[in-house]
Amino acid sequence: MNMRSGHKALWIGLAILLSTALGIGGYLIQAKGDISTKRFITMNMTNPNGTLATYLQDAQSVNPDLAAGREALSESLGFWMQAALESRDLAEFERSYDILTRYFIADRHYIAWKLNPEGKAQVSTNALGDDLRIIGALLEGARIWKGHSEWKETAGELSETLLNRSQNNGYLVDFYDFTRLEMPDTLSLAYVDLPALKGLQNEGLLDEDTYIRYHSLLRNMPDDGVFYPKSFNVVTREYTYEAKVNLIDQLLIAMYAGETGRDQAPLHHFLKEEFEQAGKLAGQYTRADRKAAVNYESPSVYGLAINFALQRGDRPFAAKLYKRMQTFKGKDAHYPGGYVFGKDTHIFDNLLPLLGEFAFQRGGHGK
Repeated sequence: MNMRSGHKALWIGLAILLSTALGIGGYLIQAKGDISTKRFITMNMTNPNGTLATYLQDAQSVNPDLAAGREALSESLGFWMQAALESRDLAEFERSYDILTRYFIADRHYIAWKLNPEGKAQVSTNALGDDLRIIGALLEGARIWKGHSEWKETAGELSETLLNRSQNNGYLVDFYDFTRLEMPDTLSLAYVDLPALKGLQNEGLLDEDTYIRYHSLLRNMPDDGVFYPKSFNVVTREYTYEAKVNLIDQLLIAMYAGETGRDQAPLHHFLKEEFEQAGKLAGQYTRADRKAAVNYESPSVYGLAINFALQRGDRPFAAKLYKRMQTFKGKDAHYPGGYVFGKDTHIFDNLLPLLGEFAFQRGGHGK
């Protein structure tokens, strides 16, 4: 064999080996979760300082109570940390912890719920649901990856702030204003993150009686036959229903309530029947007649609904939801892997589908 033919044979062998490796690698990537969505978020939804932008396109904030353009939310950080846990991405989790302490906490003892694109907090309030999600992620990260006592320490400090400042009449409430020293009387049920609260109890950061109080709140709350209330007034002990039901809130409440062993069959049946008849799930429903209140579909809803179906042990339904969700992905060729519509997207419409992808591809809720 001459030198040229030997090199040719070598290159052919390497090409075969590389294509085989890529094929196997592609399979393994799919088994761990579709990284194209994760790559889209990293490349397109991340600000230069590492915070996650709320929208793909920049825009000026016109309402301080809402996030606009490239502003960053603590809620996004919590979901991103959960995604790092699901994919066992230690490097990304470490980066997220740095973002948390450098920008969202900074020199405060609480997590600011919103930052400007440069990473500065122009608000003096937290958001309970976001805090618990991040605290839960820190505790889970410390459990998975040993040798990170600082994560557990930060979780402890944040939980201490919550318990000392954000409790009203024996319950944590939606937020605390650290400038005005004010808090509401309401606890949004979608914020009652039982897995995070259980993690705090396991670490001795929350007493058993307090955990049982939240467990009982979700297990014994009323419903209207399908949908749950939106919030609980901690002073009057009354539940509030909304005329229009946000399915994202309902699914979060349902999954947290599912941790109590509560029967979730009515909502599960409604979602399956609605999907069977309409071929889709709407973003909102009218409580009174159970009819879709909007025409739009939300990738966020599908991401959560996949997790809910898997929690219920209904993988066939999860597969249908997954297939429908994928039809919204990569529609814009400029943004492969992203759930982009009209040149823009919301970060939740990528983070929640990513979590749904991970859950479905690993084989089920909590596996």
